[in-house]
Amino acid sequence: MLRSCAVFIFMLSFLFVHAQTIPLAGKVVNEKNEPVPGASVKISGVPGGTITDIEGRYTLHLSPNKTYGLIISAVGYAEKHIAEVEVAEGNANELNIIIETAAKDLEAVVVTGSRTNARRETVNSIIAFQKNTNTVASVISAESIRRSPDKNTGEVLKRIPGASIQEGKYLIVRGLSDRYNTALLNGVQLSTTEPDRKTFSFDIFPSSMIDNIIINKAFVPEYPGEWAGGLVQVNTKDIPSSNFLSVQVGTGFNTQTIGKDFYTYNGGTTDWLGVDDGTRALPGHFPTKTNFQELPDAGKTDLAKSIATNWSVHKGKAPINASFQLNGGFNTRLFKKDFGAIIGLTYSRSSRNMDFDNGFYSFNNNQGSLLFDYNSHKYSTDVLAGVLANFSIKLNRNNKISFKNILNVNASDYTTLRTGIDYEQDPVLGENIRARELAFRSNTFFNTQLTGEHNIASLGTKINWYGSFNILDGYIPQQRRVQYNQSKQEPGAPYNLLIGESKSQKTGSVFYSMLSDYIYNAGGDITKRFRLFEQSQTIKAGYLFQVKDRLFDSRPFSIYLVDGTSPLRLQDEDHVFNEANFDAGDQRKFKFDEIIGKQYRYMANSILNAGYLQFDNQFSSWLRVVWGARYEHFDQLVGSVKQNDERHAHIKQSDLLPAINFTFELNSKTNIRLSGSQTIIRPEFRELTNFAFYDFELGAAVIGSSSLKRTKVTNVDLRYELYPRAGEMVTLGVFYKYFKNPIELYFNQSGVATNTFNFLNAQEATGYGIEFDFRKKLDFASALRNFTLQANLSYIFNKVNDPNVKIDRPMQGQSPYVVNASLQYDIEKAGISTTLLFNQIGRRILYVGNEQVPEIWENPRPLLDFQIAKKVLKGKGDIRLNISDIFNKRAYFYHDVDENKNLKLGSTDVVAISRNYGTSFSISFGYTIK
Repeated sequence: MLRSCAVFIFMLSFLFVHAQTIPLAGKVVNEKNEPVPGASVKISGVPGGTITDIEGRYTLHLSPNKTYGLIISAVGYAEKHIAEVEVAEGNANELNIIIETAAKDLEAVVVTGSRTNARRETVNSIIAFQKNTNTVASVISAESIRRSPDKNTGEVLKRIPGASIQEGKYLIVRGLSDRYNTALLNGVQLSTTEPDRKTFSFDIFPSSMIDNIIINKAFVPEYPGEWAGGLVQVNTKDIPSSNFLSVQVGTGFNTQTIGKDFYTYNGGTTDWLGVDDGTRALPGHFPTKTNFQELPDAGKTDLAKSIATNWSVHKGKAPINASFQLNGGFNTRLFKKDFGAIIGLTYSRSSRNMDFDNGFYSFNNNQGSLLFDYNSHKYSTDVLAGVLANFSIKLNRNNKISFKNILNVNASDYTTLRTGIDYEQDPVLGENIRARELAFRSNTFFNTQLTGEHNIASLGTKINWYGSFNILDGYIPQQRRVQYNQSKQEPGAPYNLLIGESKSQKTGSVFYSMLSDYIYNAGGDITKRFRLFEQSQTIKAGYLFQVKDRLFDSRPFSIYLVDGTSPLRLQDEDHVFNEANFDAGDQRKFKFDEIIGKQYRYMANSILNAGYLQFDNQFSSWLRVVWGARYEHFDQLVGSVKQNDERHAHIKQSDLLPAINFTFELNSKTNIRLSGSQTIIRPEFRELTNFAFYDFELGAAVIGSSSLKRTKVTNVDLRYELYPRAGEMVTLGVFYKYFKNPIELYFNQSGVATNTFNFLNAQEATGYGIEFDFRKKLDFASALRNFTLQANLSYIFNKVNDPNVKIDRPMQGQSPYVVNASLQYDIEKAGISTTLLFNQIGRRILYVGNEQVPEIWENPRPLLDFQIAKKVLKGKGDIRLNISDIFNKRAYFYHDVDENKNLKLGSTDVVAISRNYGTSFSISFGYTIK
């Protein structure tokens, strides 16, 4: 790995040569955030200059230690003069420019326009980008990302008003859970990055690769209509204006892990890469499902000796966390065309000991009776490794082709050790238990995109097209589970292996699964600009064709014992499954078989055809209306292609998704936005299958349902926006959402040992709320001039309604309030950037209950993070310190038995799950060559 990185660094370093000039780069856009291709960018008093490309980008080469003036002009736009333009070594040297549409005829070039300076234009362009979006949205610009200490997109998203992050990567918008969000990468929709969860893991993108991030909170037809919380647009950098190379190394630890015992088991030689080397895989000679069932018992049991004999764990100390990032970019000439690339490597390896308790209860007259109570320690080593490679070639100023790729591996290698009490075998006294789970999970995510952008200047028309291919592989090899019970009826009784004649996923289980998702996207759009009412107008139409294929196969094997009095049950975990203890001909020894059933494998396919027509009308200088509709035809097959198969579920649906967004510009600093739309949320493949997977952490099986319906959502937003000055904003909004058939995860308890979680539809839910955001520089006092305060406060009322059942609760995952606040302290000249982040969400339902068992609620927990960064080595290096979850409050999930909406430990409320995550510390050093 180190040798490969050294070669990569050497190859990129060869491209970096010192020049007498420094590039100044940026983008020219209009007041609708549309790029202006063909604009002239000249240096005042100096011959020459440049012309913007299809994306409105330009590059000038200027000498350092000089002050320049720029003149920007384009057909149909007012000319702009910018003074005090400078470039310097070690700076970003980026200047984005906004030009205004001329009030006269399109063919006339207006030569008298606005005048400003470079610093004011840079700050204004950041604010104007959000102010000029075509819908209710929040924006984080490249400038904001560059000045923040955030390492990946997940950390960057914490700075967006109304958003919070779970587990460092899952996005929550307006209190709605992550299933209600959708992610786009460079305009192309991404699939879920988790095989069993409708979500996207945003920590896979290094922040240094990001150009900007936009979260739409109101729908417009040009983007996918499958969301209700937020549509996250992640746009990566393209052709860099100059060659660069940056390296970052880091380390850290978690307070739950450092200096404490850490348990592991023997794995493979490539575990550090997040990839199993075959150590845990089924042997090559292992028979298929059909062939395995045809074997005699002796043949099956002999095969157990190759996959089911190693259950030992080792006690040691966890290594400290490590991280590495390498990012480089260059531009050059290829076949006499401008060609550029950005390439990045990222790697992190972290160790964590999560301490958690979980218990299940039965309820009678508001009194909880314990079914089991477990305490567990999950010792995990998590690896996140990725490669990003983007290539672009400009055929000329009006035509560009890009090839963009991401490969990401996200793996967890963990050992869970459990103790506690279980009433399954002895409902009166209960039995003490000890159990362990040894597992390795690896998700591989690959996305490749080929895109084209073409500008036909003579027709005022732009054409974009794209094709993409996405793979998500989820692999679980040789997951092992075993449990021992100790009777309380006899003092000092030994622990006995909990294995009998029946086959189980709970104990004596060896489990394998492989999931593969293949997603194909193709589409394009055409945009036509024209003049009407002496204003600039736009009409846009587009089409998307998407195919998703999923193949899932699992092999749940079970060790069983015919004679329950066998002395083998007294042997410990390290020795009980030795090869000598397997013998199909001896009832006092172990047998081995596979749990069979159609539900342990399935296929799924969906085909989406979507088209839209969207108008962006500027009816006057103060009224802009973006409106249109998106039509989506969805054809989905899950389970099996055979109609007589119980797994078969075939759905064909068509949806017309209208949207209208009004923007009233009261003055240059104030907007009022009003929007209404219809969106949908479709169930994921996993939620539609009856595959039953026993979750060791929950102590129950999770089961889908083929009868799930899509959720239809009606959205209304009204927002007031004030941008008082550069770097400041105030917004106040109200919103309303109606959910028809929201999908929720219900807890179902039909017996002591038959706890399940099932995906089901509620009939409807209604939500409305108020949202207040502000960002304020505290420079009204000289002592506070380097501070900036930003906060978001959201209050949401949400209720599920069902005329057939009395219900008084919100939707699963919906919080009644969200509080985000940050205090930033920046000394730009000294290169110091400090941020204190606070987040808290109101209590929300983790799992929906039923008439016998009340809901499980997540108790509010305050989160406080601290980040500080200092530039060193003349601005080319930086040192960053991050401390996350400073309060380290224990997370509680409980049954609100007394229904007072507050958890009071020791009361009638019953804690179902509690977890302690620990406080994480990390420090990194980065160095950039420009």
